[in-house]
Amino acid sequence: MDSLTEFFKDHKGKFDLEEPRSGHEKRFLEKLNQTDQDAGGGSTTSEVWKPFLMIAASLTLIMMLVIGSGNTNSRDLASISPEMATTQDFFTTTISTELAKLNSEDSPEFQDLVVDALFQIKILEEDYQKLKKDLTSSGDDKRVIHAMIENFQNRIDILQQVSEQIDELKQLKETNNENSFTL
Repeated sequence: MDSLTEFFKDHKGKFDLEEPRSGHEKRFLEKLNQTDQDAGGGSTTSEVWKPFLMIAASLTLIMMLVIGSGNTNSRDLASISPEMATTQDFFTTTISTELAKLNSEDSPEFQDLVVDALFQIKILEEDYQKLKKDLTSSGDDKRVIHAMIENFQNRIDILQQVSEQIDELKQLKETNNENSFTL
């Protein structure tokens, strides 16, 4: 019950709340374009394996969600009420859908974004496993339930943000390509 409060007390001041410096997006895009130019069309061994690693990571996350919900040592949202079971199903389905969208991105220039997102999702999944244990020990404390729902929302937010970033980069790339053709 107090473990969540203790967690925030222990980590006070350690959360990264800084905003990027001005011009961050421009520097990022320049580095991205430089990476495209450096690649020169050839693919390295690591680029060949990245799509397979992303798929494996996504499948692992999905398996963690499915297997984790069947764990008898701790309770999850679905064990609280039928409404919470529906909520958990909604979140799980949405996360799986967003993961599938990200895995469909086979362009090497987006793989670092996808791998980073999958890493963040994995951390949140580990946190969720701890919250499940807290729920069991707290006797359905509403704060733990709220934290579990927020954990699901954070995962969805991460996946949607990465998807939006990829869409923006694609659009920017198209715009740059159109401009280079008109010059």
